[in-house]
Parts: sequence; C-alpha cells; structure tokens
Amino acid sequence: MESQLTILFPVAAAWLAAGVVADGLPRLRTTRALRRRTGWLLALTLAGLALTAAVLGGGLLSAGSAPVDRAAAGLTLAVGPALVASVCSVRRIRWLWAGSGAFANAPATPAPHGLRAAAAHPLVGLPLQVAALATMPAVIAAIGTDLGAEPSVTGPAITVGALAVVAIAVRHALRHSRLAERARPDASRSTRAGGPLHV
Repeated sequence: MESQLTILFPVAAAWLAAGVVADGLPRLRTTRALRRRTGWLLALTLAGLALTAAVLGGGLLSAGSAPVDRAAAGLTLAVGPALVASVCSVRRIRWLWAGSGAFANAPATPAPHGLRAAAAHPLVGLPLQVAALATMPAVIAAIGTDLGAEPSVTGPAITVGALAVVAIAVRHALRHSRLAERARPDASRSTRAGGPLHV
C-alpha cells in the first residue's frame, strides 16, 4: 500500500495544487500577478497530465498486481477530467498567459475585467479541480480505506462526489458570469461614445 501511495501522491498533489491556483486567478488584481500565477498553473497542469499519463502507461506496460497496476486502476476516474484539461484548459491557460504578457512593460497595471473573466471560465479551473477530486478515492484506498468495498459507503460517496462537482461547476459559472458582466459596460460605453450624435 505504501508504494502505491508513493505513486499516487504526486499525481494527486499536482492536480490539487493546480486546482487551488486556478481558483485564485480571478481574484488577482494586477497583470504581473496574473501572468506569474498563470505560469505556475500551466506548469502544474502539465505536470499533472504527465504524471497521470506516466502512471497509466506504467499500468499498461506492467503485468500482474504490481503497485503501478493498482495505482493505474485507481486513476480511471481521473482520465476524463485529465483529457478535458489537456484539450481545453491548457489552451485557455496559455491564452491567459500570453494575454497578461501583453502588459509586461507595465506590470503594475490592474488586470482587466476581460482577463479576469477569462480566468474564471469554467473550462480553466473545473477540469483541474474535478481531476483532483477524482484522484481522492484512489489515494484513500491506498491509505487502507476502500470506499468501494462497502455498498453502504459506495452510494453516499458517489452522491457526495457528484454534488461536489455540481457545486464547483455552478460556482465557476456564477463567478465567470459576474466578471463578464463587469467587462461588458466598458465596451458598450465606448460604442456609444464612438457613435454618431443624435439631436
């Protein structure tokens, strides 16, 4: 169990750290802080993807009941969120990093609401946090408590996990909507200012 936990712990830690960093991005006030944290997030996300792929690949190449086989089986739940993160989150994080880099000559510039709204988009943080959540059953099982062994525990555990995912998704959507609304009035005011005058 200890060797299995040794394999799973870095994977879970990378996804958990990425989820925490992603959750704090929309609260950053300056472009310098946003660019720095976005760089951290990109590195953590790529680390989580690489570690997950390494464990799954090791499980495929290994035969029998080696610790890497059990660890790979435990990461089955994290495959879906990891794929979404690789396809959607990485692209959006790189866009955020490049967008905040446009203000490199003025690092103290307040982060625009548009960038903060993009940082709050559900496809930035949600897949990372769901991946972190999906690694928890494998880590708990590696510690010695198998949630799937008792039917009386499996059902409530699945329900709690599903509710947690829904709550995280709703929170991301509401925060993204709020920041996007703050970004729109500036555009509408500039449109009205640039339009013809009517007497």
